[in-house]
Amino acid sequence: MSDSWEGQYDREQQAAAPSGGGLNPAAQPFRLSAGAPEFTPSFAVPADPPQAPECESPGDEGDPECAPGDAPNGEGCDGDEEETGGVSSSQPAGEAQEAPADEASALIEELKVEDRRAPAATPSAGKKQKAPQEEIEDDDLREHLNIVFIGHVDAGKSTLGGQILYLTGNVDERTIQKYEKEAHDKNRDSWYMAYIMDTNEEERAKGKTVEVGRAHFATEKKRYTILDAPGHKNYVPNMISGAAQADVGLLVIAARRGEFETGFERGGQTREHAQLAKTLGVSKLLVVVNKMDDPSIVLPDGKWSKERFDFIETRLTPFLKSCGYNTKKDVIFLPISALQGKNINTRVPMEDCPWWDKGGLFETLDELEAIDRNPDAPFRMPIIDKYKDMGTMVMGKTEAGTIRTGMTVLLMPNKVKVKVDTIYRDETEVPCARPGENLRIRLQGIDENDVSPGFVLSSTENSVPVVREFEAQLMVMELLEHKAIFSAGYKAVLHIHSVVEECEVTRLLTEINPKTRKEGKAKYVRSNTMVTCRIKVEKSICLETFSKVAQLGRFTLRDEGKTIAIGKVIKLPPKAT
Repeated sequence: MSDSWEGQYDREQQAAAPSGGGLNPAAQPFRLSAGAPEFTPSFAVPADPPQAPECESPGDEGDPECAPGDAPNGEGCDGDEEETGGVSSSQPAGEAQEAPADEASALIEELKVEDRRAPAATPSAGKKQKAPQEEIEDDDLREHLNIVFIGHVDAGKSTLGGQILYLTGNVDERTIQKYEKEAHDKNRDSWYMAYIMDTNEEERAKGKTVEVGRAHFATEKKRYTILDAPGHKNYVPNMISGAAQADVGLLVIAARRGEFETGFERGGQTREHAQLAKTLGVSKLLVVVNKMDDPSIVLPDGKWSKERFDFIETRLTPFLKSCGYNTKKDVIFLPISALQGKNINTRVPMEDCPWWDKGGLFETLDELEAIDRNPDAPFRMPIIDKYKDMGTMVMGKTEAGTIRTGMTVLLMPNKVKVKVDTIYRDETEVPCARPGENLRIRLQGIDENDVSPGFVLSSTENSVPVVREFEAQLMVMELLEHKAIFSAGYKAVLHIHSVVEECEVTRLLTEINPKTRKEGKAKYVRSNTMVTCRIKVEKSICLETFSKVAQLGRFTLRDEGKTIAIGKVIKLPPKAT
């Protein structure tokens, strides 16, 4: 019997064809939300609200309400097939690529993405597409970047985040004094800056970040969201959640004698974090060598050690290259002291580091090339969290398209129409938001209990596909010792955008030779192999093919707390809704 989804779909349609009418018995069930009418108390409305700049939505004006049971048109249900053996087309023409260090890195190179641009817009019939500047009138047009702090436990990620907030005026001196006293009382004097990011008692008691901390700061040129990922191996799933939303990675390395070696050796999180970040779409990496002022490495005259900095750079560079990073163009090393706040908002003083003649952290971030995003693409925002605050609030990052207040969007996979009541960006209410922004949105027409992380807010006319099965190109990495065979029936945990679901490999389609790119049949494979396969999940989930929206089409598979494969969605079934 053929493996083709199209052939299977045709047979199902013929068998299920009704004697009359146009109903589709295979359609997904429609789920009604039985919420009460929206209530807006008078005290929630300012007496004299400020005049917000007008903002128009690309292609959603006058969108008619749909009757219960109307199924939105799926996108990517037909013609989503992508060449399974080819390299990603995101590399600009004529640009030289670094040669992979070995076969394993060649497999990672196959899945790497240099281009985080949103997909091209899909014009709606009979509607004139407007230029992005006509769509969005914003009072702050500075570029927004999401930065994820990654690295081994105790490298200083939370301390760096806290110091950044202090240096940018987001935390006052009185609060710092309070945290200093609290840290001193717990006999953890050097941790007081980390308390700015690690806000709950569990994190402060353990001295370890558990959840992904979030904070905002700005320079004259750009706005930034900090995503402070946990460094402990037990919390890698939380790290994946943070890195999936990031544009730039800050790999924080502890220069202290012995700490770098511990984090970089087998079992340390430096390696896994760097590799996962690349897999999740973080192509720009700043390697921040922290604790350069530590007594274990500082020179007798008190100056920072260039020898130690060079040693770390020399050890890390070939590894990062094997992960798929372009180490000449997309990886930047710089020394800092997070605790003392040196080489962060200003350049490190010459008396501390005479050999460093480049910029500090802020200057380096501001000089990064702007990311090309398309505000005209169909809207997509995976939901990472929800809560109740005078209505249903959802949090997430806009991966594609534009959103504005008053706009009607679909909450997928339940296909419920909801209205955008209020948009918050960096704690500030705004009339609209472009792609790449981290937002909090108040929704009308849905109860908080009917929303879950992993749901996606989607345009009504080009809704995100909903599937239970998909085809993927997969790089099988290092399998577990007691599960050394990867074949049909292999079960793992799927991480894709904000979705975490159990999954099963239902069919192994082909094995891809990394050198010749030729495909052959395979019943099973072992570690360090590239395959195409079919994956099934228990519940319907929202995703896109990698070629359409990369951030909704790249994923990792984990088994028993270990990352065993990375992949991208290459094809959806024809009946994806």
